[in-house]
Amino acid sequence: MFDTFLPHIQHGMYHVLNVNAYDHILFLIVLCLPYLFKDWKRVLLLVTVFTIGHSLSLLLATFNIIRVNIQLVELLIPITILIIALYNVFTAGKKAQNEKAGILFFTTLFFGLVHGLGYLSAFESLLTKTDNKFITLLEISLGIEIGQLIVAFIVIFIGFICQTLFRFSKRDWVMIISAVVVGLLIPMLINSRLFS
Repeated sequence: MFDTFLPHIQHGMYHVLNVNAYDHILFLIVLCLPYLFKDWKRVLLLVTVFTIGHSLSLLLATFNIIRVNIQLVELLIPITILIIALYNVFTAGKKAQNEKAGILFFTTLFFGLVHGLGYLSAFESLLTKTDNKFITLLEISLGIEIGQLIVAFIVIFIGFICQTLFRFSKRDWVMIISAVVVGLLIPMLINSRLFS
């Protein structure tokens, strides 16, 4: 059990930090973009809520409680990122504290559920006959949480640099980066297997 602990955590971190599968990074960018270091509690809570959703859907799918159409999930993942990016564009410049926390956390939980389903085949390929699925899921989820916190810190740090040293307004920073993310999502949507 302990000999797989570190590799599973590393795999969870790699799932988030892998630039070749950048959808997870894009989601975290748009999720954390409006926040500053002083908002760290909210960012931590959002990231953790997303991890909980991700783990819950993976758990349900792994134990065959739910079944998914992977092509539909692959389309829904960029749509979830697009929704948050567009939300950022339309609310740019407004204080993060003015958002209704309940709606934001519920939405993040739901999007975590969708993203978790997209990870199902990768998770199942890791499992061996002797693995305890639940323990493996917990270990990988811990790695995912750590990876997400790393990305969240980087996003907030770069935002801090751009807004203090380079004098970007918060509104411009959020709008520009969200627009860039929307541009990166278009090929993901067009190339979805559901449409091919």
